[in-house]
Amino acid sequence: MRERPADIRDSDVAAALAREWALTVQDVTYLPVGFGGYHWLVVEQTGSRWFVTVSDLAAWWMPALPAAMQTAAWLATEAGLEFVVAPVPTSAGQVVASLGSRHALTLFPYVDAAPAHFDDPIDDGDRAAIIDMLARLHTQAPKGIRVPSRPPELANRQAIDEALASLDVPWNGGPYAEPGRDLLARYERPLRQAFARFDELLDRVREAGEPYVITHGEPHPGNLLHTRAGLCLVDWDMTALAWPERDLWWVITGDQDAERYSRLTGRTVNQDALALYRLRWGLDDTAEFLSEIRGPHERTADTLISWTGLQETLEAIADGLKTP
Repeated sequence: MRERPADIRDSDVAAALAREWALTVQDVTYLPVGFGGYHWLVVEQTGSRWFVTVSDLAAWWMPALPAAMQTAAWLATEAGLEFVVAPVPTSAGQVVASLGSRHALTLFPYVDAAPAHFDDPIDDGDRAAIIDMLARLHTQAPKGIRVPSRPPELANRQAIDEALASLDVPWNGGPYAEPGRDLLARYERPLRQAFARFDELLDRVREAGEPYVITHGEPHPGNLLHTRAGLCLVDWDMTALAWPERDLWWVITGDQDAERYSRLTGRTVNQDALALYRLRWGLDDTAEFLSEIRGPHERTADTLISWTGLQETLEAIADGLKTP
């Protein structure tokens, strides 16, 4: 997030780290990165560096966060997946701590490597490495942990339905509300077509009866770090049991990629499921962006990202419908 939360001070973060992890903090620096969470770089008096994430408890994914973080910790320690950048447990052994009544805090080792950007292209070498990582992840059988389950249905379809139903009345949430209403009206037809396409794909994939596996959920370039030891995967907030294509649609571009994954796992890549999750990503983003610009908001760096994201996402959904 570009704008830091108004109700959290650097001293609040330092105090939580001292209380829950017994860290003696020397310096706290807010990092205007990512989307959906707030991040800090923390330096201890010993010189050790840590990466802190603070999440809003009102976010829709928060009920599953502790189980997702526990799964990531299990994958890194018990399953031995060295590419998993997992949370550091508190002194009491918890992977998520409270920060006041409205936020949760997680602590990670600081990895000294710059991530790529969300929409950066993936070269062939990285593509093969990511497929190999996902194959190892998807073949892990959870033992002694509760992995959250992520059903394939849209996370907040109601937000889009309500927005479409209110196109004939003004939107008064803030500066991007009325432009958002005009934009949605222009894309109403392709958006309804996308819903029909999504439902059709969902029926077909369910009929195929594919088993769930542990998935990361967002293995895009923005969550990949190039280190001396190889690629690492960060941001395990959305870790869940789901169809493997929830991860694979990010990297599978053709038969060669699908065959590589199949050789490693013994599973055949379901093309309908790839299309389902590709479309689901755009529809879920649309719901999130609409919720923000229809609600009370001001003109900030973060609401500008939502407004720009809504425009780009609706255009991408419409373009995707043109491809068989």
